[in-house]
Amino acid sequence: MDVTRIPGLDRIEQQGDWIVIGANVTFRQIKDSPLLREQARVLSEAAATVGALQIQSVATLVGNVVNAMPAADGSVALMALDAEAELAGLQGKAWRPLGELFVGPGQSAVDPTCQMITAIRFPAPTGRHGSAWERIGRRRALVLPILNCGVSLALHDDERLASVRIGLGPVAPVPFRARETEAFLAGRPATEATFRQATEIVVQEAQPRSSLLRASREYRIEVLQVLVRQGLARAAEQARTRVP
Repeated sequence: MDVTRIPGLDRIEQQGDWIVIGANVTFRQIKDSPLLREQARVLSEAAATVGALQIQSVATLVGNVVNAMPAADGSVALMALDAEAELAGLQGKAWRPLGELFVGPGQSAVDPTCQMITAIRFPAPTGRHGSAWERIGRRRALVLPILNCGVSLALHDDERLASVRIGLGPVAPVPFRARETEAFLAGRPATEATFRQATEIVVQEAQPRSSLLRASREYRIEVLQVLVRQGLARAAEQARTRVP
């Protein structure tokens, strides 16, 4: 079934307190969107790492979500934005937290015989906010990631972390939120020392395994700490440039 001509599903827009992305929006649209570059840089940067330009021009963010792979760049970035999906079915439409749609590797809670995702939304950030995307693979494009990491955060005026969200993949059977690390960071100063402490927690709650297609568990644990630390530092630097 071709849904590409359903009106309204190709839009990226802010609706009140939410930023909404339609089901037909491609990764190229996300990468090139001024709104997303300004308000959700983590998603814009992640879109630029999906395949090559030809793939970005036809592949959709919602398709990436329904694919339900634990390393899906779009899904992991959305986890860092606390995103929700609008699920349409025989009983109407309802918004569900994105994390509820992932059952296992390649297994989605969306029933393709009677349901479809019509939109993705996440809270429009306010105040001093920033976000960043980090990814490592055996080459820069057209390859599965060894690891990827999405970070979004907000700063208080005194440079302490008001909130932090961290999405990771593939460190679990589904796209992963590092909630223990997030809880540790909340209220702490946005410094290099804090970020290094946070990486000690993230390797305890994330469980990357050895993979013939990617790398050994030991290597990935070391790299994971670097990606999280870099993502936090870049997001914090972006937040500092915003006027309180």
